[in-house]
Amino acid sequence: MSNDHRWAPESRRSGSQYDRGPGRDTGPRSERGWERSVIEKIATESFKEQRRARRWSVFFKALTFGYIAIAFLLASLNGAFDFSFSKPEAHTAIVDINGTIAADTQANARRIAAGVEAAFESESTAGVILRINSGGGSPVQSGRVFDEVRRIRAEHEDIPLYAVIGDIGASGAYYIAAAADKIYADKSSLVGSIGVRSGGFGFVGTLDKLGVERRLITSGENKAFLDPFQPVKQDEVVHMESVLENVHEQFKTAVREGRGDALKEDAEIFSGLIWTGQQALENGLIDGLGSEITVAREIFAAEKLVNFTPRTGLLDRLASGVGVSVTDRLVDLFLRPKIE
Repeated sequence: MSNDHRWAPESRRSGSQYDRGPGRDTGPRSERGWERSVIEKIATESFKEQRRARRWSVFFKALTFGYIAIAFLLASLNGAFDFSFSKPEAHTAIVDINGTIAADTQANARRIAAGVEAAFESESTAGVILRINSGGGSPVQSGRVFDEVRRIRAEHEDIPLYAVIGDIGASGAYYIAAAADKIYADKSSLVGSIGVRSGGFGFVGTLDKLGVERRLITSGENKAFLDPFQPVKQDEVVHMESVLENVHEQFKTAVREGRGDALKEDAEIFSGLIWTGQQALENGLIDGLGSEITVAREIFAAEKLVNFTPRTGLLDRLASGVGVSVTDRLVDLFLRPKIE
């Protein structure tokens, strides 16, 4: 027997783990290739995800930048910024009180007080004008504005505060005007109506004619107080009159406090009557005839008008839609003051 043996690679040995036949390569090299493929796929997907995240990041940054740029543009157009290095020109600050005074209208205590506070805090304010065109509204909102205006005014004693009445300054609107140092109006303005009212309708017998049965169940003998489908009860009327009288006294106290010795003590003044501006000047309800322009030019010596009334604008609408506090800050900073 010959001892001449030739070396045969292990890969060709019979029964070797590599001897699997065609298409059966499942050894360590194949396993390493499969792992590499999985790792490559994971890395690729991770890279794609990072790219997507970067794109979204750039998008949102660009959106935020554009948002702020628009805010600055609107503020500049509204005159909120003065980029000159010279001393800012003195201005007369305007706060508008228009329409019905109520919690759910633009003329509510919170908005009016915010405008007044911003007007006084402006470094270039020479004087503040409450520009009023309202027939009144809620005694609660009017009283709150009166108290807040008096409080803010006391913190800025060096800045005068005037009220200027346009077409009408009556009832709750005059309540607010009384908080000012002086009140001006046009000779034809309607001023006064210092009184309180409560009204409604009575439908006694209406349901019977319609064939409708009303069912009312209460706990408390006065819970159906002044029910419009029941006959008027005299004791209820007396009580309601006492409530209105109490509110009326609060109104009169505020007017006396605000007007001081200028007010002519006459019972008719507090009877709920309304007066023209000319008549109001005679009975002490106002101090002079004029407009916000004449007051700014001739009394404050600051003819430039800047409106500090909180307004509903683009950012306000966006804020109500998304509820983001940042937009509230942008609104406060950029959309409040407006040069007229």
